[in-house]
Amino acid sequence: MVRGKTEMKRIENATSRQVTFSKRRSGLLKKAYELSVLCDVEVALIIFSSRGKLYEFSSSSMQSTLERYREYSREDTSSTIMEEDTEYHLLKEQISQLKEKESSLVKENALLREKCKRLPQLPSAASKGVAPFGTLGQHTEVETELRIGFPGRGTY
Repeated sequence: MVRGKTEMKRIENATSRQVTFSKRRSGLLKKAYELSVLCDVEVALIIFSSRGKLYEFSSSSMQSTLERYREYSREDTSSTIMEEDTEYHLLKEQISQLKEKESSLVKENALLREKCKRLPQLPSAASKGVAPFGTLGQHTEVETELRIGFPGRGTY
């Protein structure tokens, strides 16, 4: 017989909810026990019912498992803090390097502007008597060629 898929939402009927809790709790405790025996791992399971009753399973001492968990989470937190400190330090170094690069680029830009000011001014197109592009009424000679093929290999 095939079971139907259970919709994951709160069971409104209090009696049905209590029966489901009891069955699933015992199934979960059984699975925790099986996992600890079959895989030789340390398992701790803590369940509080809606009425506040405690149900627990531990493959060894619950206290030692919780203490081990606290130590691990402290190490994890301290390593995370150290990683963040290292990351903040790297970011500070990158920022200082970028600021140095910015100042050198600003200096280089100022030097280039000075060089441009010192260069002799080239005569403009108007002083040469060249008409601006696109003026009407004037005929300009333009040579156009059409070449087919790759550049440097001749035409076909």
